[in-house]
Amino acid sequence: QVQLAESGGGLVQAGGSLRLSCAASGGTFSGYSTGWFRQAPGKGREFVAAISWSAVKRVYTDDSVHGRFTISRTNDKTTVYLQMNSLKPDDTAVYYCTADSLGKMGATMGDYWGQGTQVTVSS
Repeated sequence: QVQLAESGGGLVQAGGSLRLSCAASGGTFSGYSTGWFRQAPGKGREFVAAISWSAVKRVYTDDSVHGRFTISRTNDKTTVYLQMNSLKPDDTAVYYCTADSLGKMGATMGDYWGQGTQVTVSS
């Protein structure tokens, strides 16, 4: 059974940076894509970014994130990162890591989910 564990969330001032980590265990992960979603208070869960198994392809939700956030993955494919720079109060949310066994990337991806890590950006 694949398990995902996020870490790295916290409280940061606007303009600051955080790096989220997602450690995967319990499976071979061959062909899996991984990604990040977030859920702000009172809103639904939204796609943020994803990276393919080979790490060649990366997808971001839109320009509001792309350019500030960068998704990456270790060579052994067990850890995925989300580097978040120039954070804004609107980025405040619980951030979830997900893995997709079919390699899907985007809003419909996600067979396995972590518990989430809170990111709070103060103005």
